[in-house]
Amino acid sequence: MSPEENRPQPPHSSIPRHRGNWARHASYFFIALCALALYLTEHSLLDIVWCLLIHFMALQVGALVKGICTFAEEVRHVSARYGGGYLRALNASLDFRRHGFLLLLCWAVYVLPLKESRIPQCSNPSLMCLCQLLTIIFSLQNPSAAEISEICERNNFNVAHGLAWSYYIGYLKIILPDLKDLIRVFNQNNNFLLKRKKTWKLHILIPLNCEVSDNLGKVDSRIQFINNLPELNVDRAGIKRRTYKNSVYEVLDENQKMHYCVVEYATPLQSLYAMSQDDNAAFSRQARLEQAKLFCRTLEEILEKSKECSGCYQLIVYDDSGENDKHFLSKEILRHLKQQDQEEYAMCDQKEGGVCMPVENTELLISDSDQPLSLRSDSY
Repeated sequence: MSPEENRPQPPHSSIPRHRGNWARHASYFFIALCALALYLTEHSLLDIVWCLLIHFMALQVGALVKGICTFAEEVRHVSARYGGGYLRALNASLDFRRHGFLLLLCWAVYVLPLKESRIPQCSNPSLMCLCQLLTIIFSLQNPSAAEISEICERNNFNVAHGLAWSYYIGYLKIILPDLKDLIRVFNQNNNFLLKRKKTWKLHILIPLNCEVSDNLGKVDSRIQFINNLPELNVDRAGIKRRTYKNSVYEVLDENQKMHYCVVEYATPLQSLYAMSQDDNAAFSRQARLEQAKLFCRTLEEILEKSKECSGCYQLIVYDDSGENDKHFLSKEILRHLKQQDQEEYAMCDQKEGGVCMPVENTELLISDSDQPLSLRSDSY
C-alpha cells in the first residue's frame, strides 16, 4: 500500500486537508522562469547580481519601515502585552532575525563606491521608504484570506482548535475509557440490548451546519430515547463526584427493525452556532462552516493519537443543509452501524473448541443502493 493510501483521510469529503508546500514549489518554478528570462537578456552576471542586491535592499528597507510603524503602535501596549519590555516589543515588530542580516549586507553593498554609476536613481533609500509607506497606508501588502487561514491553521489559532482540544480533554478523555464497561453493566440490566460489540462506541454526530437539537426525536421520528448508561462519577476541578452520562437510542430502519446505539451531538458545535447568531462575536455563517470543518479534522487527529480512546468512538460527519428527507439523520446513523457490523466477523465470547465461531450476519435491511459512504476521500 502506498504512503498516500496509508495517510489518514478526513471522515467526510468536505473536510479540508492540511495545506501542503505547493506555494513554495510554484516559487521554484517561477525562479527558473525568471533565471531563463535574465539569461536571454544577455546582461552580464555582475549587472544582474547588482540589481538583485538593490531589489533585496528595497525589500528589507520596506520591512524595516513597516516594523518601525508597527512598533509605534506596540509601544502603547508595552506594559500589558510585553511586561514592560521595550526590547521584546521591538523584536516582535521588526523581526531582526529574519531581516536584519540581509539589510546590513545589502546596505554595505549599496554604499560601496564601486560601480556607483550602475546604481539607478530609483534606488534612493528615501524613495524606497516612501514606496513602503504608501503600501502601508493603502493596505497593499495585507495578507490574503488564504494566507491568514494558513497562518491560523499552522499555528493553531483557530476557534475550532481550542474547542476540539477542550472537548477531548474535558469530556471524551474522561468518559471513553470506561464506556465499554458501562455498556456491559447496562446490558446486564436491559436484556443485552446492545448486542454487537463493534457498535459499543460513542457515536458522535457532527452536523457541519452546527444545528444541534436537544431532542433527537424531534429531528427524526425514527430515533427514540431508550435509557441512559450508568453514571460515571469523577472528581473534577473541585466538584466532588461530578456526573457524566450518555444516552442509548433506538433507531428504526425502513422496515421498522430496531437498532440500538449510544449517540449524541458534539456539544462544542452549539458554541459555534451561538457565536454565529451573536452580533458581538462577528462570526459569519461562512466562518462557522469553516470552523466546523476544522473542528472535525482536529478532533479526528486528536482521537487517532489517543490510546485511551481507541475503538471507543465513531464520528458521524454529515451536511444536511438543503436535505428534504425527514429521516436523513437515522439513515446516516444506520449507515455507520452497518459499516461497523460488516467489520464484525466473530464474537469471541461464543467459542467452540477454543475457536471463535462466525456470527450470523444481521441485516439492517437498507437497500443495496444506499451503501455506507467511505470515510476516505481524495477530494479537498
